[in-house]
Amino acid sequence: MSLVVVERDGAVGVVLMNRPEALNALSAELMDDVVGALKELDEDDAIRCIVLGGNERAFAAGADVGELAAASPIDLYESRRIDRWDAVRSLRTPLVAAVSGYCLGGGCELAMACDIIVASETAQFGQPEINLGVLPGAGGTQRLPRAVGKALAMDVILTGRFLSADEALRAGLVARVVMREAWLDAAKRVAREIAAKSAVSVRLAKEAVDAAFESPLSAGIELERRSFYLARASEDATEGLTAFVEKRAPDFKGR
Repeated sequence: MSLVVVERDGAVGVVLMNRPEALNALSAELMDDVVGALKELDEDDAIRCIVLGGNERAFAAGADVGELAAASPIDLYESRRIDRWDAVRSLRTPLVAAVSGYCLGGGCELAMACDIIVASETAQFGQPEINLGVLPGAGGTQRLPRAVGKALAMDVILTGRFLSADEALRAGLVARVVMREAWLDAAKRVAREIAAKSAVSVRLAKEAVDAAFESPLSAGIELERRSFYLARASEDATEGLTAFVEKRAPDFKGR
């Protein structure tokens, strides 16, 4: 059985983690397959947005603990395990996480590496690594405070407690909370909305928003300004502006 299921729905690519017996625990093999599938879609010009999900019970319940326990510190270093999360973050195509059920540890870090999180009302988020005598190692101590603030991040990381979908929404970790049965369809709907926009402006906007968390305000403003001028130079911008004046729907070509 394949560890990932890949679908193409027009301009939207869908990657579903498929290790249900382990609640999609993120083994090295699963993460390699996830990254490979995402990169393949990222390189496909016909794909304008990607959805990453698991199943109704779990997006991913964390790392493969057995695999982690068997590895020495040097094994972990040599395997470049964390690079897999970095590879997800570096994708150019917008990435929507479709989260239902458990989204814990490395799974929470994987969801935070996406651009938008759409969560089922059953979703539970957390970084419970502290219960195992370790701490988040794939970005959790850095991305969670940026998403929800220092106080709540400290609470979640130091106590190991979970956040409900509603708590995560109020804190700013997720963008939308939907009914249990709509977890995947709602994420696909968001992806289709994004895919319908100009691919040029979407990618430039994604880069500019990411820069807001990784650079001083002045540098971020400068990047935004340059990106705005670059987007205006595209054929899509001319089409979008002309279509607005002519009161019709734009026909974006991604150029």
